[in-house]
Amino acid sequence: MNDKIEQRRKRRSRVRSKILGTGNRPRLSVYRSNRYINVQIIDDVRRETLLGLSEKSLSLGAALSPIKRAQAVGEELAKRARSQKINRVIFDRGSYRFHGRVRALAQGARKGGLEF
Repeated sequence: MNDKIEQRRKRRSRVRSKILGTGNRPRLSVYRSNRYINVQIIDDVRRETLLGLSEKSLSLGAALSPIKRAQAVGEELAKRARSQKINRVIFDRGSYRFHGRVRALAQGARKGGLEF
């Protein structure tokens, strides 16, 4: 198996072994591809996705930088989560380092009113 993929898999399992999303405090999971960023709010106890949002689903201008787009996704996610009465979440960065687009998404979600 590819060493890079195996390292990412180990990192993801190490992070997720410490995180469990419940009904009171669901997990905010981040997936970052080369072009887009996707987020989901998940209740691990019921094994249910409560809310999902993709950068593709928003009509963000291509003129914005990737970090600005990620921050806008975080703010929109927080707005939709608050409308469903979700105020507190556990941030799950997966196998990604907490910098760049992942950090911008978290800052946008905090700015929108979510508590980590």
